[in-house]
Amino acid sequence: MDKNNIIGFLLIAVVLIGFSWYNQPSAEEQRAAFVKDSIKHVNKSQSLKATQLAEKRKQQAERQKILDDTTSLFHKTLTGNAEQIVLKNKKVELTLNTKGATVEKAVIKGYVGHNLKVKDGSADQKDVILFNGADQSLSYMLSAKETNINTSDLYFVPSQVTDSTVTFTANAGEGKTLTLKYVLGKDYMLHMQLSAQGMAGLFSPGTQTMDVNWKDKVRQQERGFTFENRYATLTYHKSEGGTDYLNEGKEITDEAIEDKIDWIAFKNQFFSAVMIAKNDFQNNALMTSIPQEKGSGYLKQYEAKMKTFFDPTGKQASEFDFYYGPNDFRLLQKMEGECHFGKDLQMQRLVYLGWPLFRIINRWFTLYVFDFLTGMNINMGIVLILITLLLKLLTYPMVKKSYMSSAKMRVLKPKLDEATKQFNKPEDQMQKQQAMMSEYAKYGVSPLSGCLPMLIQAPIWIAMFNFVPNAIQLRGESFLWIKDLSTFDPIWEWNHNIWLIGDHLSLTCILFCVANVLYTVMTMRQQKDQMVGQQADQMKMMQWMMFLMPVMFFFMFNDYSAGLNFYYFVSLFFSAAIMWALRKTTNDEKLLAILEQRYQENKANPKKQSGLAARLQAIQDMQKKQQEELHRKQEELNKKKREL
Repeated sequence: MDKNNIIGFLLIAVVLIGFSWYNQPSAEEQRAAFVKDSIKHVNKSQSLKATQLAEKRKQQAERQKILDDTTSLFHKTLTGNAEQIVLKNKKVELTLNTKGATVEKAVIKGYVGHNLKVKDGSADQKDVILFNGADQSLSYMLSAKETNINTSDLYFVPSQVTDSTVTFTANAGEGKTLTLKYVLGKDYMLHMQLSAQGMAGLFSPGTQTMDVNWKDKVRQQERGFTFENRYATLTYHKSEGGTDYLNEGKEITDEAIEDKIDWIAFKNQFFSAVMIAKNDFQNNALMTSIPQEKGSGYLKQYEAKMKTFFDPTGKQASEFDFYYGPNDFRLLQKMEGECHFGKDLQMQRLVYLGWPLFRIINRWFTLYVFDFLTGMNINMGIVLILITLLLKLLTYPMVKKSYMSSAKMRVLKPKLDEATKQFNKPEDQMQKQQAMMSEYAKYGVSPLSGCLPMLIQAPIWIAMFNFVPNAIQLRGESFLWIKDLSTFDPIWEWNHNIWLIGDHLSLTCILFCVANVLYTVMTMRQQKDQMVGQQADQMKMMQWMMFLMPVMFFFMFNDYSAGLNFYYFVSLFFSAAIMWALRKTTNDEKLLAILEQRYQENKANPKKQSGLAARLQAIQDMQKKQQEELHRKQEELNKKKREL
């Protein structure tokens, strides 16, 4: 680039800069333009804000319209005066409150209501109050678009009121109502229908469920807190079959139940409040059971949070059945037929009959016998005695077989002593046992035959252990000195708890434990007569454990029902009587002669020996061969070691 080009570019720059400076607006013109732009920007901003404000107001108006539609239900129903409506029949009396439109008090007729503050029962009531007032609450929560409707907050208007029917209505404006209709059956079943009319627009299109929240602080109904609390459980039935319950001894909060359930029961020992849903309660219902302190007057704090069917259009009502009544096995079977939903509810499972084997015994034997005897209108104490006699009669062949096995071992004791006298060293115990088994086999006697019949009887004893405490027929029934067979019978009471004993001494428990000691002495003497060698010494060590058991039973059964303790006392008495009678009628000399004759027959014809004795002999022979083979191998090994 030369000199002339540089001068040319500079002149062009000067011209452009000068032209720009000459054409720029004055300060007044710049100020005017700025003001004009500012006004234009402000107007644009204000227009935008006005548009946004209008849109917001429109949205608020729409939201307020929906809110007004929803909350119009509360406009007239959030305030009012609570009224009580009573539905009653010969079995129950249910008090419903117009606030919430649910049952606030349930009275079960025909069963004594214990006044726990009076120990002698002089102030007992003629009926049982299952719950009352704030102890129990039930609410249905409907989730609308903008808010939740909780029936417990609403004051309903009652109509169509009779002794067995009532309809509660909450008005939500013209054509919009929420209705709960109740019909009390002839017994203990209450039917309810919940439906909404004209309120479909308040809910989202996909709404098909509502929340149910049920709480109950279960009252102590019986005098024995510990015993009753053991049988108070939150119980539920799965829709696909099977009944389950929360652990009665633990504090459980919001435990999720994975299965669908069709009923839930707030149960104590003899009475229950049950809620049954026509369309089931959905999965993951939350259950709570919190044990209460002794002396509080309550057993458990129950709560159930559930979801179930709800139709906002009102075309289909949500239906429930409520059972407020006794835990009576036959009655609960009957109630299933009175349920409106045609389901296999298995409500009789509220009466606990034990684990499967024991439940079968109670279900198909004990219940039928008990029904037959109670149908004779005789005292329940006599019923327990007759049941005990019947069971002893049925088990007598097994008891006799067990006794005769012991008697055979007793009369053979001198021969066993003679056959095993050379095996008195500790290292000879195996040979001693083999010698004993050999002698038993020769005479066709099996030591195990005395144990098996007794093991067969054990399920019957355990079945009665489960049956008697759950038999509501014993409740309030007196016998001899016992005022109530369903609870303890105190011979002495005090006002504070003593560790392991409690606040009383039960007379039937003392009788049972004393009878247990005497029966133990009798059986140990019989067993001692058949012990050989060191077995007798071992028996002396075991007898202390045998005597310790009745003491343990006292601490266990002092809180148990007098009916159960009385049954065990009578059972032990008859067992001792049978044992004494068998001992008196058994001629040891004749029995020994029979065994000697059998021995000669077996000796003359070894193949004739059969049964368990023959199998024991075969086992003994096999063990003897194995021992001889082991001894031979050990000798060979020792010989090789000496050679090395």
